[in-house]
Amino acid sequence: MSGNFDNYKQQCSKTLEHFKKELSRLRTGRATPSLLEGLHVDYYGSHVPLQQLGMVAAPEPRMLTIQVYDGSAVEAIEKAIQQSELGLNPSRDGSLIRVVIPALNEERRKEMIKKVSKMAEETKVALRNLRRDEVEGVKKQVKGKEISEDDSRRMQDEIQKILDKVVADVDVAAAAKEKEMMEV
Repeated sequence: MSGNFDNYKQQCSKTLEHFKKELSRLRTGRATPSLLEGLHVDYYGSHVPLQQLGMVAAPEPRMLTIQVYDGSAVEAIEKAIQQSELGLNPSRDGSLIRVVIPALNEERRKEMIKKVSKMAEETKVALRNLRRDEVEGVKKQVKGKEISEDDSRRMQDEIQKILDKVVADVDVAAAAKEKEMMEV
């Protein structure tokens, strides 16, 4: 019976991983290379991921550096960072770009914590939708006389246990991010 839920568990874990990845992109006042993940640069007419144009590193807690592979891409990378919604201002030093991460003020921290809470809630809704779909599948099996009512209840309980565990993981990840944001 437990083997039936491998796909459901996999979908739940993918949803959780996506949530954690989105959290890592939020600016906390601390420099992490994942902050610039997903940033695309207009390079010779095509949108290229920043990671393909340079190596992003965090040599200091409040600074990112981008060692650009192609010197002609420096200006395009600077422009992409300035136009992103991150609110960062890069400075150029030859083929090295430095991005100083300013400290978050109290108002911005509270705004970001609300965003984390909203993201966590959206993730929980997605997980509950997965649960609903899985429970509907179990109910169809009961209607088709493939399983008994007792088996159905046991399966639904197992589905709920899986959901509860993943929701707890979402809460832990959100709380950790909120704590990180409140550090000055």
